[in-house]
Amino acid sequence: MRAVAIVGAAETKFGKLEQSYRELAAAAGRAALADAGARPEDIQALFLGSYSPGTFIHQEHVAPLVAAELGLPHVPATRVENACASGGSAFITACLAVAAGLYDVVLVIGAEKMTATSTEETTQILAEAADWERESAIGLTFPGVFALMAHAYFYRYGYTRDILDAVAIKNHQNALANPYAQFHKAITRDDIARSPLVADPLTLYDCSPISDGAAALVLVAADAAHHFAKPPVRVLGFGQASDSLALFERAELTTLPAAREAANRAYRMAGVSPQDIDVAEVHDCFTIAEIIATEDLGFFAPGEGGAAALAGATSRDGQIPINPSGGLKAKGHPVGATGVGQLAELVFQLRGDAGDRQVEGAEVGLAHNIGGSGATCVVTILAKGDGR
Repeated sequence: MRAVAIVGAAETKFGKLEQSYRELAAAAGRAALADAGARPEDIQALFLGSYSPGTFIHQEHVAPLVAAELGLPHVPATRVENACASGGSAFITACLAVAAGLYDVVLVIGAEKMTATSTEETTQILAEAADWERESAIGLTFPGVFALMAHAYFYRYGYTRDILDAVAIKNHQNALANPYAQFHKAITRDDIARSPLVADPLTLYDCSPISDGAAALVLVAADAAHHFAKPPVRVLGFGQASDSLALFERAELTTLPAAREAANRAYRMAGVSPQDIDVAEVHDCFTIAEIIATEDLGFFAPGEGGAAALAGATSRDGQIPINPSGGLKAKGHPVGATGVGQLAELVFQLRGDAGDRQVEGAEVGLAHNIGGSGATCVVTILAKGDGR
């Protein structure tokens, strides 16, 4: 396969936004093209990650819709859907197309408009990414799923909810320095203790918000990356794996086996180990998900992720900085945009463009994007430079 590089990255702000779906997707796409110094006519294909626009905004067939909004001249436009991992899956699909030599320059966009529906409707739409027939339809929505994981983790390793507080506080603190983040509000343990209970032990501050937003990347064959405006970021490796949608079919609740497998595949392709990662954006849809992710990715042994969070090992200046963007928890979680947004953040970090949230000396970054409760897992590893 040909080596692949990212030469353009952009995001819209995440949150409850006035812009429509097409406006958000097009804004991110135009900004990524501008970042790369590329023109619409340079783009040979568009890959769009989006979970459920048909129910959120009553619009399907969104890939050509976005292509037309961007003025892309008759390019192949393809939507990729894999629940909350739609963005990461779209990115891998685009990478494979460039690596295979089918296209030289492609645009990847992740987008979702979630706030046009009520909270109740949104909860149901998201629950459709789980096993509807055997779990969701009888009341097990995602807060309940991750609450069960949290209780299982507490029981197995002897923790209390202090570890969840540490994740929420850190990510809100990180988001203060991120202009794209939905929340710019520092929180305390007292704030969390006073917040509404969503699904015991998870409170409002343990849950990622309902968000609108979009993110975009320009991918090219690495040997042509020097023709573009910004320093390239190399795609070192990626991995994807799947698991059962239903939680009751899992052997245990304190790990996501598909995430472990996706990570192992990504590490093998990249030729690196967990110790080589300088910064990571992980899928903290709920606070317990970040802790489990740090173990599944090999940063900490099973049962040690909670202690690491309490000790500050995952802070921006810690042993392994996790979610300097604020993560899904505080940056926001517009489902289809999340995976692409994670990668855009890594591009900013590896180029040294992350401003006040910059992780010093970051040269290798990892993104961990999961769909549902881990039925789809995508792990991508990026590195500074084009590898020439």
